[in-house]
Amino acid sequence: MTAPLAPQYDPSQIEAPLYAWWRDRGLFDPNAVQRSRGGPAGAPYVIQMPPPNVTAELHTGHGLNNTVQDVLIRFERMRGRRALWVPGTDHAGIATQNVVERLLAKEGLTRFDLGREAFIERVWAYVRQTGAQILDQLQAIGCSADWSRTYFTLDDDLSRAVREVFVRLYEKGLIYRGHYIINWCPRCLTALSNEEAEKEEVEGRIWHIRYPLADGEGHLTIATTRPETLLGDTAVAVHPGDERYRHLVGRALRLPLADRLIPVVEDEAVDPAFGSGAVKVTPAHDPTDFEIGRRHQLPSVDVMTPEARMSLAVPERFQGQDRFEARRQVVGELESLGLLEKVESHRHAVGHCYRCNTVIEPRLSEQWFVRMDPLARPALERYRDGTVQFIPERRGDDYERWLEGIRDWCISRQLWWGHRIPVWYCADDRCARATVSRTDVAACPDCGGGVRQDDDVLDTWFSSWLVPFTSLGWPEPTSDLATYYPGHTLVSSPDIIFFWVSRMIMSGLEFMGQPPYTRIYLHGVVRDTQHRKMSKSLGNGIDPLEVVERYGADALRYSLVSGMSVGTDVILDPNDLDSSFAPGRNFANKLWNAGRFILSNLAEPPRPLAGGSPNVVRRSELTLADRWIIARCEATVREATEAYERFRLNEAAGAVYRFIWSDLADWYIEQIKPRLYGDAPGGDVARAVAAQTFDVALRLLHPVMPFVTEALWRRFPGRPEDASISVAPWPGPDHRAEDPEALREFGLVQEVVGAIRAIRAEYGVQPGQPVRAVLTRPDSGDGAIRREQVTVTRLARVSELSFGDPRERVGGHAVLSDGTAVFVPLGDAIDVGRECGRLSAEVQRLSQLVEAQDKKLGNQQFVSRAPADVVHREREKASTWREQREVLGRKLELLGCGPAGS
Repeated sequence: MTAPLAPQYDPSQIEAPLYAWWRDRGLFDPNAVQRSRGGPAGAPYVIQMPPPNVTAELHTGHGLNNTVQDVLIRFERMRGRRALWVPGTDHAGIATQNVVERLLAKEGLTRFDLGREAFIERVWAYVRQTGAQILDQLQAIGCSADWSRTYFTLDDDLSRAVREVFVRLYEKGLIYRGHYIINWCPRCLTALSNEEAEKEEVEGRIWHIRYPLADGEGHLTIATTRPETLLGDTAVAVHPGDERYRHLVGRALRLPLADRLIPVVEDEAVDPAFGSGAVKVTPAHDPTDFEIGRRHQLPSVDVMTPEARMSLAVPERFQGQDRFEARRQVVGELESLGLLEKVESHRHAVGHCYRCNTVIEPRLSEQWFVRMDPLARPALERYRDGTVQFIPERRGDDYERWLEGIRDWCISRQLWWGHRIPVWYCADDRCARATVSRTDVAACPDCGGGVRQDDDVLDTWFSSWLVPFTSLGWPEPTSDLATYYPGHTLVSSPDIIFFWVSRMIMSGLEFMGQPPYTRIYLHGVVRDTQHRKMSKSLGNGIDPLEVVERYGADALRYSLVSGMSVGTDVILDPNDLDSSFAPGRNFANKLWNAGRFILSNLAEPPRPLAGGSPNVVRRSELTLADRWIIARCEATVREATEAYERFRLNEAAGAVYRFIWSDLADWYIEQIKPRLYGDAPGGDVARAVAAQTFDVALRLLHPVMPFVTEALWRRFPGRPEDASISVAPWPGPDHRAEDPEALREFGLVQEVVGAIRAIRAEYGVQPGQPVRAVLTRPDSGDGAIRREQVTVTRLARVSELSFGDPRERVGGHAVLSDGTAVFVPLGDAIDVGRECGRLSAEVQRLSQLVEAQDKKLGNQQFVSRAPADVVHREREKASTWREQREVLGRKLELLGCGPAGS
């Protein structure tokens, strides 16, 4: 015998056991679900989870992103589709290596002390110990991914796929090695892609420096934001159309502090409006300068070490200095030599490492690149022809702009942790053969000599851009790949649209011939009440697991979803969790209490509302309230389903919330209590209607609040022991349930009850004190109210409900939407004399405030001298007090208190 439901909802006693039950039954595996359903296979529906870093801990961003994915996957699973949510974790090259290097530093060691192989084994040990942590945390919030398919981007199968992709792209000429300016992180000691060098606005300076002409006949002033790189200058460039400097082109300048001669050259890349219009050219330390240098065959002088210290290429007194220390010394020496003309403040964007936030250094280096334009063109075309769609649509503009101006992707990283680049170099310098191979190379294929593998690893994103198909077995022709590729929806935040979203579309088209998904839902980010993105560094984050512990996973999920409109950010208060998550907990409690009441009245399976059963409830047995709740349920099915389909998840949650909290719990359950208690006929029909509409509501809400809905749904009498709401059929529309007449008539009943309740509250009638009410209609159409008179009197605590013109004058008034006048006599419900005294005193107080305010605003000195916004606020105060006085004056008249204060 099933134990009765606990009197209060306690998620800590329900959520973990239910999740374990779901997993044990294989309810997240689409193939297992299909076998249990039988019949024709549903169409696949696939979401690829953005793989969290293996070192990550769950934060609110993960909570939001994965809740949205879970809502969508549960919705489609209930609609009969083979819903697959593919989970995985990313090896996160820079992030993971940094974590382990910090651990080694506490032992007084570096990775070089261990050597490459021992260090990699140390990282693997760390990953094996902590790698599953975030996936376990995702399970705590109810994520229904198919965990049996969990991948790690350094798994053997995915590593083989990464090599396959590298070799294919190399063979097509789309991967090449080149000597170019790249973004370099002097802390992580690795190259970064343009997307990984995140731009931040900083307050900087422009130094205007005089470069003397070699012949001593004057100088040329250049402007720079990085004076320390002056030591690597090999030219000064001016625009060909700049008449100010035409006479200097071709002449030589003496480079300050380095005492070498450099030429003045012309180049279209120079902006004549920036600074003096003459720019220093440092080919080894600026991408634009690098291109100028190539066009003019200028030498490159690398003045910095990988750690951003001044190299041996600079004068001895600067060697070994940190770049910013060298900047200070360079500026100081220029000033002492009279070569510093002026310094200006300058706000500009400076690249920072996306992992450690160190200022990046443009650096000339030999790296591996992917030629992106041939890959980007098909991806751009699929967006323009409507195959790939963004939600919200405006995000598609960002995608289009990036692809139109795409640069080649630097994919090599100077790390040890990651996919090592599959290139082997002949150890014999006379041969110098480079071999790109899918398998390890033991000897040079040309000369038979020894080989060494490239020391660098691939960018982390080089493996994660492939996961929509490599996680399904590619390059092998697996059944999973045939069934579940391409997928359908990608859910992400806008900040990785370039890192990951766009590149996955390119790789899918290149290797599979189809994009991996066609609908990209980019939700907002979680921010605090100051609209700052939540982060560890700001100390404004919220631990989702703490929220789960205090309020339950359903409360977390509901709060995130209900606060999220399409494309807008979610605002939460880290200093007041109650304000953010108590509403979700309160809704779960309301649902639990409604469920307890309905289920406690179901000793056996209720009569069906439709179908061929001889016991089916006939329409003639339904009361107005029954017809109304069935019609409201039908409207909610349509509204919620459409909202889920359009990714307006907050609207779906809101529709079900209103139906459960207001329609079902506050109105219908209250209306049917006499029938359930045997005080009125039709109890079996009321039970059937309550059970059916509550069942539908639970299914509509399940994608958002899976635990409490499952716990209640499984308790319906007659439910099979192994039945789960997670695979129950999604409620479909039923035109037979539509009933405009019931909606209109019961809506009028609600208005009457609401009006009487509002009058009671306005005049301070005690909750237990019954009142009388008189309804006056402009016509004789009060049939619905007469038929539902018992409902009105009970729900509004009315002792006598009459129709016609009121004989009394002292009372509260209201007018309904159809013109019906509601009058509540108050003489026998409240102490009229006492209420008159209270209201009169308040009117008098407001009159004094208005009089004082009028004097203030009539003072021309105040009005002319006070700020305009202050005067505006004072006028608003006076207006508000006048309105309040008028309202109270009318109440005094209605109560027959005599003339109101003026």
